[in-house]
Amino acid sequence: MTVTTTLFEQIDVDYIKAYKAKDSVRLTVLRLLKTAVKNRLVELKRPGGSLADEEMLDIIIKEGKQRQDSIDQFTAAGRTDLADKEAAELVILKEYLPKPLSAEELAALIDATVAEVGATSPKDMGKVISAIMAGHKGRVDGKALSEAVKKRLQP
Repeated sequence: MTVTTTLFEQIDVDYIKAYKAKDSVRLTVLRLLKTAVKNRLVELKRPGGSLADEEMLDIIIKEGKQRQDSIDQFTAAGRTDLADKEAAELVILKEYLPKPLSAEELAALIDATVAEVGATSPKDMGKVISAIMAGHKGRVDGKALSEAVKKRLQP
């Protein structure tokens, strides 16, 4: 019998492991993640409940984007110490995301989606991007996808 744990449960288990191992960086990241989850549950009027994996992915992606923005800002300001701290946190968050698509997989996916939605010009970029993002949440970087689709739909 195989027991599958949800992302929600996995984060709880990993939090306890990090606490026992005194892994302060991982503990901080998971604590912030658990707080974001609790806030989201309150927003959804489900305090004490749990989130589906899809909802958990949204939170992890959002937290990851915040870390990436912070890294960019700290690097621009010359604060490599703070940028390194955010980068370490981002690495931990990425462990909970699905494996990203390779460049080849992304190119094939874009070609298939362009054909599927009948995109012919840059005006159709939104259709292609939203179709890909809907089916591959957490596996595709939005900026990279946007650039690749734009390049593909250039006349």
